[in-house]
Amino acid sequence: MQRLVSVGAAILLTAGLTSACATKGQLRRLQAEQQAALQQEREERLAAEEELRATLNALDSDVEALRADIEQLRTEFGAQITALEGKLRFAMPIHFGFDEAEVAAEDQEMLNRFASVVREHYGASYLTIEGFADPAGPEEYNKRLSERRAEAVQEYLVQQGLPEDRLRTVGYGESRPVVPGAAASTPGAELNRRVVFVIEGPVNDVLPEAGQPVGAEST
Repeated sequence: MQRLVSVGAAILLTAGLTSACATKGQLRRLQAEQQAALQQEREERLAAEEELRATLNALDSDVEALRADIEQLRTEFGAQITALEGKLRFAMPIHFGFDEAEVAAEDQEMLNRFASVVREHYGASYLTIEGFADPAGPEEYNKRLSERRAEAVQEYLVQQGLPEDRLRTVGYGESRPVVPGAAASTPGAELNRRVVFVIEGPVNDVLPEAGQPVGAEST
């Protein structure tokens, strides 16, 4: 009888030790799994932070490139740029001969550079080309002439790689003159025969420092 009790106690002790070993093994596995999960979380967080830093650095580089390109348009070509409630207005010195709607050869380099800036920084935006005329001749004729000028510039920009479905044209005729009353060969009349560009849509939130503004009456 005593021997049976001893055997039973041994069995219970062995079971207890086995159970304790199993519990410790499970605990070790659980700790290892937790450590692995924490390590994976740290690695994912570090990777996300690194990606964020890279994105911010890229944005900073894009903004600096935009500033440089805008400044080049101003200094080399005399462009005037104004921010207008989610839009950018580019008044470029692109003018037309009297009763003409062809893009002048001397303006092509300016348009090439402008097209490059639009492709680089405003590819997701829409570009409206506004055409104007001087007050010589009938008002309706001048409106159509201003439309033809905008369309001629649109065609040229498409040739430079801008998507046609993001370019729109409008003719304002003899309205909004730069030099009121100047027409035909009158001094300043060529300033009235022009186009103005308006970029709208997802315009970059960080705009270049304001240069000489272009008001509604001076475009």
